[in-house]
Amino acid sequence: MNLFRSKLSEGKRIAGTLVSLTDPCLCEIMGRVGYDAVWIDMEHTYMSYRDVLCHISTASASGIASVVRLPQDDLTATKKILEMGPDAVIFPMVRSYDEARALIESTLYPPHGTRGFGPMRAIGYGAESAKEYVQERSLELCRLIQIESVECIDDLERIAEIPYLDGCIFGPNDLSGSLGEFLNVFGDKTLTYMQAAIRTLREHNKLIGIAGGMDEQSIGVWSGLDVDMLFSGGDWSFVYAAARDTLQKLDQYKKGRTEI
Repeated sequence: MNLFRSKLSEGKRIAGTLVSLTDPCLCEIMGRVGYDAVWIDMEHTYMSYRDVLCHISTASASGIASVVRLPQDDLTATKKILEMGPDAVIFPMVRSYDEARALIESTLYPPHGTRGFGPMRAIGYGAESAKEYVQERSLELCRLIQIESVECIDDLERIAEIPYLDGCIFGPNDLSGSLGEFLNVFGDKTLTYMQAAIRTLREHNKLIGIAGGMDEQSIGVWSGLDVDMLFSGGDWSFVYAAARDTLQKLDQYKKGRTEI
């Protein structure tokens, strides 16, 4: 079974983190630390397709699920990433039922969808049956959309009924912006909309996740909501925070140094 789906089927919450830099060793490190999944980001980063393939391969070898956030509304990128065999994909900035349905169908072969045929790594480069992949294993892919606008929440009843849509992940920063309170992610308005959306998704048995910060407040607030997945922090923020904290300690050494 798909690694991401397998972890969720055990009834456990997913603790994940973002990977935005290009070195695949980062996925190995996150796996050794003990994260359940890495969110490989193609929406806001300079990653190439080669970088993403290396991340997916390294994540698999490290026993950690690979979740790729695709570039917004890019069918060519979607096709290429699907052939690499990630455990899950995320479509960002989805605003309506029609948009969500078209995106999900782009990940499904006929008769369920519109995906073109051309699997490579997904079938072990020929080691596995392409027919079996098309009819069975391709359906194991976890398909997620991001809720980042009030329009998406307003249409969520219909969106949640889309076949093969596994769940939704909130992007609180952009969602707060669509509500006229940009970056006020803990404001009453944003939280009220999120809680209403969570109730709708639970009624339709959909997975629910949040991509948030790594500070104590963020983890505390998001952990208190009824969600299945929490993606917190990321590679560059971990490096910066650790480097900053170490330099602060070194500053004490520098201040105590005397001239000879």
